[in-house]
Amino acid sequence: MINRLPEETSPTVATLDDLATLANYSLMDTLNADPDAKANGTDHAPRQVFSGHYVPVNPTPIQDPEYVAHSKDFFRELGFADSLAQSEKFVRMFSGDLSQVPAPMREVGWATGYALSIFGTEYYQQCPFRTGNGYGDGRAVSILEAVIKGRRWEMQLKGGGRTPYCRGADGRAVLRSSVREFLAQEHMHALGVPTSRSLSLYVSKTERVKRPWYSEGSRLQDPDIMISEAVAISTRVAPSFIRVGQLELFARRARKQEHPEAMQELEMLVLHLIDREYADVIDTTLTTAEKVVLLAREFRSRLTSLVANWIRVGYCQGNFNSDNCAAGGFTLDYGPFGFCDVFDPQYQPWTGGGQHFSFLNQPVAAERNFHMFWAALRPLLASHQDSLEQLDEIRSGFAEVMQTKMEEMWAAKLGLDTFDAALFSELGTLMLQAPVDYTIFFRELSGIPDDIGPLQKSFYKQSSYAADSEEMDKRWSAWLTQWKSLISANAAEPRSREELSRQMKLVNPKYSWREWCVVPAYQQAAAGDYSLVRELQDVMTQPYAEQSKEVEEKYYRLQPPEFSEVGGLSYYSCSS
Repeated sequence: MINRLPEETSPTVATLDDLATLANYSLMDTLNADPDAKANGTDHAPRQVFSGHYVPVNPTPIQDPEYVAHSKDFFRELGFADSLAQSEKFVRMFSGDLSQVPAPMREVGWATGYALSIFGTEYYQQCPFRTGNGYGDGRAVSILEAVIKGRRWEMQLKGGGRTPYCRGADGRAVLRSSVREFLAQEHMHALGVPTSRSLSLYVSKTERVKRPWYSEGSRLQDPDIMISEAVAISTRVAPSFIRVGQLELFARRARKQEHPEAMQELEMLVLHLIDREYADVIDTTLTTAEKVVLLAREFRSRLTSLVANWIRVGYCQGNFNSDNCAAGGFTLDYGPFGFCDVFDPQYQPWTGGGQHFSFLNQPVAAERNFHMFWAALRPLLASHQDSLEQLDEIRSGFAEVMQTKMEEMWAAKLGLDTFDAALFSELGTLMLQAPVDYTIFFRELSGIPDDIGPLQKSFYKQSSYAADSEEMDKRWSAWLTQWKSLISANAAEPRSREELSRQMKLVNPKYSWREWCVVPAYQQAAAGDYSLVRELQDVMTQPYAEQSKEVEEKYYRLQPPEFSEVGGLSYYSCSS
């Protein structure tokens, strides 16, 4: 949960030629290409993909790319010089043009297919062919794997053009959604939440596409106008981009014996996942059956910790289908996501997500995704009864592990060594009745206030509160008194007020994602002014820090009432 500072090292990658020496394409070199694919990567029309782990595909460069931003923190961690982000060769490659990359980099990228499950139910008809064989990376093209400082990273262009999985769409991402994903990934990393990372962001000065969006001030659930938006390419980076839905696709094929190599391709993918994401905790000398059991146990641990962390910082994934669930156990696919301003257990930023993907239902959604993960692994253990029983036990224990992680998280947010159900229940009721700003409330509580005055900074005082404010204040004061008594009684060893406050402030951030602050940033960026994007980048990569008075006045405050229930700000119908 602690925001770790990046290592201070001198840059070792100053040019694209330097980066080329680190290239190492494990996925393309060890897994199967689609046998129907074109070797040169000119594969941009929707079609069915029946087998193989990936499709070689060239990204489509955006026209006249212009630099918007790069992650200075991530560049420093990788040993990249900041100047690299605006160098001609780097801009060309990471805006989609692989035609002139230095060897041993390759002039073709790859896209992968996956299956779709929504809240534990399999779907097939979302692809154009109603078979499930056309669903996958429709506009995400991986262009490089590299081993950097002993760690393998995969670099993927979001908005890199059409692939066989594009389902008839244009394969593009717009600047608006690209700014959101670029900022969100680095914010989440700074919050201490496992996530894919942001590398760079470029926008086209001339290429535009039309997207449905909301008219200014619209309170409709769905977009009501078409707007022309600049296209952009952001590069997201992770140890791998293998999803639970990807494992599902190969398990479905194995289960139905759709082709002779189906079971073998499932096993190859699972072992590749272990090599890419779990090599530090799973011994390579074990049998496949032993590895599969350990994989399930470790993924359960990572997924439950991840979702507890999401809730700790107020994040809601919005669309937590299995294809948006990284098999490595980190946050992936920042589409219709959001962060709670007003605390609401049923907060849901996506109009199509329903309560099943709402804020405090994310542990249940995670369990459904883990169920699909478990089901995808079972075919590999058909002849290993002992291992199969272990796998089933791991599946049946998910809810208990998830509950334990949640209680540990809530206890940490409250500065307690152990969870107290009665205290937490009353707090939840009060937070809803006030209602409170989720981030500001817990940050003010972290100051160990003498009375409820500081906590009231987080209150969105509605008429219902004002009508009975004296009674509500008494209840809040009683809760605060009970909490303080528990802090002392609950602690394993005595802690000073200052030490407790310091510990709580490492768990409860001061600065959170505020959509009403991000909207002006991408609106200004659309007019060619990227200063606010870069300002937000600085603020949100130091979420636990006490920043300047100017920053505090601008970003540490309640949501203005005019931004409540506004389409494209309070909620979204799509990510585009």
